[in-house]
Amino acid sequence: MTLRILAERLAAQRDVKVGVISRPQAGLADFYREMGELFGVVLHPHNRWGGAKVLRERWQTHIDAAFSRPVLIVDEAQEMLPAVLSELRLLVSARLDSHILLTVVLAGDGRLTERLRTDEFLPLGSRMRVRLALDRAAPDELQDCLKQALHKAGAAKLMTAELIATLCDHAQGNLRALMNMAGELLAHAAQHEVRQIDEKLFLETCSPPADTKAAAGRRR
Repeated sequence: MTLRILAERLAAQRDVKVGVISRPQAGLADFYREMGELFGVVLHPHNRWGGAKVLRERWQTHIDAAFSRPVLIVDEAQEMLPAVLSELRLLVSARLDSHILLTVVLAGDGRLTERLRTDEFLPLGSRMRVRLALDRAAPDELQDCLKQALHKAGAAKLMTAELIATLCDHAQGNLRALMNMAGELLAHAAQHEVRQIDEKLFLETCSPPADTKAAAGRRR
């Protein structure tokens, strides 16, 4: 969600070129192919020196014309191969590392943070100017998100306040888990033509069937 907000706001800026990597797990050849497509240049993956030269020239031309650096966004960056991360680090700077040609935003889970602490990636970690570590969301933050989603959908009263609080407690700080549960409830309510979703419907939808409970009791 943070990346979507960032990408939208950057794209709204005048003369800012934003590229988003779609396959972070790709090898070097596919990485160069995608970079060429994102920034509008023809690259030959077997000639990485030539590809790097063309990309850097394109970025410098953009900087000279727009007075702003192009931006590359990489989601799921913990999936990037070590060789690709190292290539990206060397690719985006010039003049003996004193001139930045491309602003890179790396986003990932805790595995990315751990990788940046290793000796192999210390040169990359030391070049990061801004870091944003997101922890589990508090229940009141999740409630605000769910209420906003309901409001934007034009159904602010679709869920009772008690149900919203219950969902946010069960989500354990995970916004995706919250929306998945809410989506299941919405589908169940639509199927049964329920006008307002409450805790009773939540228990009917999320509780295990009675025969499953009975079988579990017999096992104990």
